[in-house]
Amino acid sequence: MLCAALVAAPLALPGPAAGEVPSADALYSNGPSGRYVLDGTWYRRTDPRDRGIQSGFQRARALAGWQAVTIPDAANAGDVSERSYLGGVHWYRKDFEAPAGAVTNWMLRFESVNYRATVWLNGRRLGRHTGGYLPFELEARGVRKGTNRLVVRVDSRRTEAAIPPLGVRDGGKYVGGWWNYAGILREVYLRRVDTFDFVNVHARPRLDCPTCDARIYVRAIVANMERVPARAEVSATVGGKRIRFPVTTIRARGFNLFRGSAGIPSPRLWSPEDPHLYTVELTVSLDGQVVQRYTQRTGIRSIERDENGRMLLNGRHLTLRGASLHEEDPVRGAALRPDDIRANFTLLRELGANMTRSHYPMHPLALELADRYGIVVWSEVPVYQMRDQLFRKAAVRRRAVQQVRDMVNRDRSHPSVIVWSLGNENTSKPGVGFTRYVTTAARLAKRLDPTRLVGLAFPGYPTVGKQSLYTKLDALGINDYFGWYDGPLGSIADRAGLAPYLQRLHDDYPRQALCVTEFGA
Repeated sequence: MLCAALVAAPLALPGPAAGEVPSADALYSNGPSGRYVLDGTWYRRTDPRDRGIQSGFQRARALAGWQAVTIPDAANAGDVSERSYLGGVHWYRKDFEAPAGAVTNWMLRFESVNYRATVWLNGRRLGRHTGGYLPFELEARGVRKGTNRLVVRVDSRRTEAAIPPLGVRDGGKYVGGWWNYAGILREVYLRRVDTFDFVNVHARPRLDCPTCDARIYVRAIVANMERVPARAEVSATVGGKRIRFPVTTIRARGFNLFRGSAGIPSPRLWSPEDPHLYTVELTVSLDGQVVQRYTQRTGIRSIERDENGRMLLNGRHLTLRGASLHEEDPVRGAALRPDDIRANFTLLRELGANMTRSHYPMHPLALELADRYGIVVWSEVPVYQMRDQLFRKAAVRRRAVQQVRDMVNRDRSHPSVIVWSLGNENTSKPGVGFTRYVTTAARLAKRLDPTRLVGLAFPGYPTVGKQSLYTKLDALGINDYFGWYDGPLGSIADRAGLAPYLQRLHDDYPRQALCVTEFGA
């Protein structure tokens, strides 16, 4: 959910006299050229008496006690109090100088902010965003020579209607999934844009049979950031083969979809045993000069189900074993560094895992590592433990569906992703609201990416019968806690009940791919 606004406000926060120049670097390979990570010193201040976005911004001038931090940052890391879990308001600011060189436009990219973000640049409000774990971008109007000041208000307070929601169980215990870490939890980039910008790139391989030649289809949406029409020349290479697109004049502040493909004879197929990747390189030129490049590594492989619901990768049965993970650290909370992410994947490899899962879309670097190491990903939106009544609210359904859209758009070129999961442990017996959400979200995921399975995960309770809604999905994840908890009516107290329950699920859903997505405690 993204909305932009242009509201001027005075800005005189305390800070250094000169800004830092951001590093010409990106922590992951896929994406456009011209990225600068806003690293170095940031400042953070907790606002214990928040009075709303605009009044709070005016008050921020007088706030004392700004603390130097680095981004990513979880403002409440290490604080396990109830107040911390319920969330609060934190202000961040960064003074920077624009990198040298002529440029037409700049974009600001936030990889993840939890939960609501409002962004100002040099006193001008650029826009707002709601929802964590997925990126958002804002046009950085007003970047100037000398010191620029970026201010971000982060509100981590969640309600029952948030995704994931905040709820209260019997006895007053708060629940809302995992810990509610507040802050700018992933990197922030300043992106250089000269006239044209690749706003969405998708590389989709097609493999009709395991021994067939393949074809990689490339789709690229290019934006004209100028207020006059401009002629865009787009070209691409895929595995060394060139794709040429028609030269197109894009209207002022408009977009154009470029489509093309390249055949790959005798392709080397991606699999956990041989995670081979092909590089897709795109360029867009103005008057014969390249103004932006885009790199995307992808793999050629097919994902299907057989008549018994078993997954087939490149026509062969796929046996998956692995571990789920949370992007958390005991000291830094959810603000992981690249070394932390690499360490997680080192642990997965040491386990011999060929699959992983998280309750939310993973960091872009994590997906690149999964591609590289041959670890398949059950990719899931944080639609977690939500009652059917919540899904009956149109606004809640829209937010949930938008997260599915953002997840698929961002990650559909990754060969490691094999399932788009629409949620986890929501209402056990789907009603009208949840059915509407699942039906809409599944249709959207299939339209955006027909090459993968669509599914969801649910708690494994024998007291819950067959659900017709689930027969319309490709994959189902069962969270198995037999022998750990009693469950409804003591139905999962005995571990010996697991095998007959799984057989019953296979009888109920004979064509669905069944995975045990959680077990233990």
